[in-house]
Amino acid sequence: MSGLLALLDDVAGIAKVAAASVDDVVAAAGKAGAKTAGVIIDDAAVTPKYVQGFAPARELPIIWRIARGSVFNKIVLLLPVALLLANFAPWLITPLLMIGGSYLCFEGAEKIFHVLFPHGSHAIEEDMNVRDPGHLEEQKVRGAIKTDFILSAEIMTIALAAIEAPNLWMQAATLAVVGLGVTVAVYGSVALIVKMDDVGLYLANNAPTPIGRGLGRGLVKAMPGVMKTLSIVGTAAMLWVGGSIIIHGMEVLGFGWLGHHIHDWAYAVGHSVSAQWEAAVEWIAKATMDGVFGLAWGFVLIPFATKVVGPLVSKKTSKTDVN
Repeated sequence: MSGLLALLDDVAGIAKVAAASVDDVVAAAGKAGAKTAGVIIDDAAVTPKYVQGFAPARELPIIWRIARGSVFNKIVLLLPVALLLANFAPWLITPLLMIGGSYLCFEGAEKIFHVLFPHGSHAIEEDMNVRDPGHLEEQKVRGAIKTDFILSAEIMTIALAAIEAPNLWMQAATLAVVGLGVTVAVYGSVALIVKMDDVGLYLANNAPTPIGRGLGRGLVKAMPGVMKTLSIVGTAAMLWVGGSIIIHGMEVLGFGWLGHHIHDWAYAVGHSVSAQWEAAVEWIAKATMDGVFGLAWGFVLIPFATKVVGPLVSKKTSKTDVN
């Protein structure tokens, strides 16, 4: 009996330690997740454009597929890589992030280039050509998951830098909580956004009061404009995040002149307005300059990506399909 009581006492002690560890993980995840708020907002703004043009019945399944891909990106691919790099090759993190930032700059610049010059590039025309809806959906999902991979890498890296964990396992658990929490927050928000017109239609037809029906009609009328705005915001977010990653990476690698100039210019713009608007104006000025740099860098990458990287990837893909 005394042995059983001792065992129960040991189990209770282990449970207390485990509960304390869970509390530590949740607290660390909350702190680390807060540091990634800017990239989370970008991720939520980028994703809705991938379901534009599809039938309403396909919207949630597409978002669900992208969300699953996002979890795979964060937990299966990025989490172990982030831990290995942080503990054994931290010097590799910045170059890899800069490659990801370059991809975001290219994606955003390519879309703007297509709007300005619809027939300026055969490769871009082929990419934008709609043939089979099922094939288009596959392309959109793959494109969304690739973009999510870059944003997720940024989120996980920022979170990892903010984690104050005593050991590798605590780091891993905290990153996992951040990754899952961010995915739920982003894609839950996206699902609400893209289905808001259906909610409006339901209210317009079934709400018991005139106010409710009017609200429903207002949502239906407003959502096309909201989706178009989100598409623009998503493209701008790609350029902003991509440009800021490149500029920060240059600073880390010892080429900080551009980042320092942007900081000084943004500081001067912020201090040209009243004190209550100073911080907001400075942030907007810096984000704008980061985005302009991202757009310029993306334009530089378009011929390289479409004439060199694209054909190489297509050739490799074709060989894989044949095999």
